[in-house]
Amino acid sequence: MNPGYPRFNDLEPLYLQIAQWLEDKIVTGQLQADEQIPSTTELSQVLKINPATIRKGVSLLVEKGLVYKKRGMGMYVTQNANSSVRDDRRTKFYDDFIAPLLAEANRLGLTKEDIIELLKGDADHEQD
Repeated sequence: MNPGYPRFNDLEPLYLQIAQWLEDKIVTGQLQADEQIPSTTELSQVLKINPATIRKGVSLLVEKGLVYKKRGMGMYVTQNANSSVRDDRRTKFYDDFIAPLLAEANRLGLTKEDIIELLKGDADHEQD
């Protein structure tokens, strides 16, 4: 398979993985504003996935306002798609990683400065 196409896992539905993959292409600039995304038929054939599954993934992007349809021409990336994906992912990153890190740091009595030093890799990790 083409290295530009995703590897799928069994942990989450395929349509979500398709949507995530297309979002990745938007956030990395591989798909630009007003650029056409691959067609349902093309993705279905290359990825060997039912077209209905592809459509369901693309529909999620439409609902999020990341792609729009040009009648008879296909689906295109919206002007604000990149910033929208970045904003959503920043929020998710905070919720999934930063908030738990801060909670654990609080339990350990670490200050913000302590955390910054740990992130810089300047902290002494040796235990006596």
